[in-house]
Amino acid sequence: MKKLPLIVVLLLLVIGFSIFYFLSFQKESVLSPVGKKIFEKPLEKYTFESLRVKRFQGSEISIGKLLKEGEGFTSYIFYFKDNGKKVSGTMNVPNNPGIYPIIMMFRGYVDKEKYTIGEGTRHSGEVLAQNNFVTLAPDFLGYGESDNPSNNSIEERFQSYTTSLSLIASLKNLNRGLDKAGINIKADPEKVGIWGHSNGGHIALSILELSGKDYPTVLWNPVSKPFPYSVLYFTDEFDDHGKALRRAIANFEKDYDIEKYSPTNFFDWIQAPIQLHQAIDDEAVPLRWSEQLNEQLVKLKKDVTYYIYPSENHNFGNGSWPTAIQRTLDFYKINFH
Repeated sequence: MKKLPLIVVLLLLVIGFSIFYFLSFQKESVLSPVGKKIFEKPLEKYTFESLRVKRFQGSEISIGKLLKEGEGFTSYIFYFKDNGKKVSGTMNVPNNPGIYPIIMMFRGYVDKEKYTIGEGTRHSGEVLAQNNFVTLAPDFLGYGESDNPSNNSIEERFQSYTTSLSLIASLKNLNRGLDKAGINIKADPEKVGIWGHSNGGHIALSILELSGKDYPTVLWNPVSKPFPYSVLYFTDEFDDHGKALRRAIANFEKDYDIEKYSPTNFFDWIQAPIQLHQAIDDEAVPLRWSEQLNEQLVKLKKDVTYYIYPSENHNFGNGSWPTAIQRTLDFYKINFH
């Protein structure tokens, strides 16, 4: 058999290397059935269709320092991970030994400069723990003692979904964390509920859709309008009146189908009973938002109970808070007992 000329061997090596380099360089692309390249965009993994089928493995839950000892409850800081990033949060537990349902609590928007661990869920979480529930309120990335979020402001918002789904996937490990911390109670990972206030209501609705679970859910004055309107509505409160965020959203819409990222398009995925509370004089979330949400859920034949509170504000600070929290407690007790 004749040897190939040296020039031919070198030519074949160059061609082979070129093909290898090209394929490596294009590693983020895939082939369609007809052979054309389809480039995967980095934020497509956050579409609701993509997140719905993603399997979150969860992480260990570790218990940190004691935050507060109260009448009938104790508060601790806790930690878990979302895609390798540390997330902190506040855990409230009943003082008496027992096995208790878990309520995940999602707060509304708070300026990072003003934020303290447990902000936005503290009082409600303490009352829930006094009434025999374990509560877990994540700070979310960039808050409390959590790691930093993405530098992309749009992705940072979507990471609230992955953080919440990672927490759900980690609940199976909560009792191991409680044992290691010497806390003499047990949590029941088969009995899980959700509480969300303001933007936390937006997160709660999204998690009900993405998980498809029947977690009994309470919404206090929730942000329930389509993305990105749900964000742009509040930009007058920003120092730059939302100029940077509007630019980021405009750039996002050039490359992505915004409809795939809005929870309002996926209400039919909800399988959970919902208790909806709305203050008539809410200065942050207009009454008509919850009116429309209730109408949409009823039209879809979802299990929803709707309460309105005259002369009340966003935080139920004009006298209705005891009524709202009692209705919340009754709702969870009915669904868990």
